[in-house]
Amino acid sequence: MDRWQAMRIFVKVAETESFAASARELHLSPPAVTRAIAALEDLIGARLFVRTTRSVKLTAPGKRYLDDCKRILADIVEAEAAAAGSYAVPTGTLTITASVLFGQMYVLPIVHEFLKRYPKVNGRLLFIDRPVNLVDEGIDVAIRIGHLQDSGFSAIQVGTVRRVMCGAPAYFDEHGIPEAPADLKNHRIAASTGAWVSPEWRFANDQRVTIHNWLQSNSNEAAIATAVAGLALTRVLHYQVAPALREDKLRIILAEHEDPPLPIHVLYTEGRQAPAKVRAFVDLAVSMLRARVG
Repeated sequence: MDRWQAMRIFVKVAETESFAASARELHLSPPAVTRAIAALEDLIGARLFVRTTRSVKLTAPGKRYLDDCKRILADIVEAEAAAAGSYAVPTGTLTITASVLFGQMYVLPIVHEFLKRYPKVNGRLLFIDRPVNLVDEGIDVAIRIGHLQDSGFSAIQVGTVRRVMCGAPAYFDEHGIPEAPADLKNHRIAASTGAWVSPEWRFANDQRVTIHNWLQSNSNEAAIATAVAGLALTRVLHYQVAPALREDKLRIILAEHEDPPLPIHVLYTEGRQAPAKVRAFVDLAVSMLRARVG
């Protein structure tokens, strides 16, 4: 029995949950697929599938074996690619994700430079203000702001970013300037629901304030625009309001009460075994981001 081929057949049956569909996709006869699975089960000494006239489902040993097979097959593909040289020269499609504003302001220029350097690579960007599952959504590299959970992915910190409270001079002229986080209860707040899910905002020294939003939006841009218009205060990441701060359209308040800055990481899934396109982009992104946000 060709063990590698049998594993390929097993993985395909697990994915399609069908012997017949697997045979069609692999250009094999249905009896050949059946024989390969039976041979694997004899070799392992355990049933891999529960088969009925209507369904094919993995057993518990089958689920464990599926994970191992996928890893082994991926290693084989990687070894073949390395021998062929594709892991030496960046090629293929590179998929990158980041939050919307950070992606547009910081990541997009890096992608432009990368694609100019490596013309055999195509870029795919997913700028979205929600956590993205790198494996499920086929992401090669993510730029994440915030504390990371232990995911087993490779992560390189490139800098930090402050969370700031800010408002327009016109707002302060009309409503005054809060002197402590507790004063925010008496002010209009425009907030992005994507950025701050909880109504309880935390500040330094374990200060906590329950915020009643005057305006809620699913967009950071809308919250910032509301603050720039002098209608409310908002709390966002510093880079998101940097242009407005430079032009004195917004001013930071309560800086002495800010909680510690959030880390910024470049995150990728394959570690040292990452293909050349990922390694090259990570190197460039780390260098350029540390120069701008480090």
